[in-house]
Amino acid sequence: MEGDSVTLKTDDKQRYDKIEWRFGEERIAGIKGVNGTYYDEVWRFRGRLQLDHTGSLTIRNTTTEHTGVYRLNMKIENAEIPKNYRVTVYAPLPIPVIFIYTLQSSLSSERSSRIFLCSVVNVSNVTLSWYKGNSLLSSISESDRNISLSLPLEVEYQDKNIYSCVVNNPVSTQTRHLNNTELYWLGSDSVHCCGTAEAVIRLVISALMGVASMAAIVVLVYDIKSRTEEKRTSIKLRQRSIRYKKC
Repeated sequence: MEGDSVTLKTDDKQRYDKIEWRFGEERIAGIKGVNGTYYDEVWRFRGRLQLDHTGSLTIRNTTTEHTGVYRLNMKIENAEIPKNYRVTVYAPLPIPVIFIYTLQSSLSSERSSRIFLCSVVNVSNVTLSWYKGNSLLSSISESDRNISLSLPLEVEYQDKNIYSCVVNNPVSTQTRHLNNTELYWLGSDSVHCCGTAEAVIRLVISALMGVASMAAIVVLVYDIKSRTEEKRTSIKLRQRSIRYKKC
């Protein structure tokens, strides 16, 4: 987790002539003969590294920028002993934000169901899931860094069950509980957010920047609209196209 320290240990039973640590291909620290310990000026590790007498490396106050492969090369006499360490640093997870989209039957004026859209922004290596009680209904996982995820759930209007949206990674979990009876209707084609205003703004910005998951949401909402509205839109577009060609 971000802010924690991690120690990459060598075999402290051996005495090595030279120890060198690299982050990927970039040298970051080491121990060499009588010159002792040295640290390279690498901006992401500045003031965060500590080597002990065994050559074990401690990284303090970690961030997600420290995720990657660390390579240790130890020399003793004429032999070299390489080791690799995989480190993954996770950022704190946000509490999911839930949007409510109400659906109205074309055959009556009564509301028929709701679509709850659970969303998280700026997350890495997470799974987003919907639960009905303790039963998993659906989930989506992504291993990319700093992405936005959204997962829809359609619920009948009279449904009294309690649902939960959960986002988790290997080290932490955040949950937004949803009790369908505690929420109020805003009418057909309306949207309400159960999260904070800041989270809403971030979601809107993500949508404007063309985040793929939010683009999928637009498609979902568009498909819900009536066939009549689609035809009207199509006719208007054709008329505009004809006018442009005449010009």
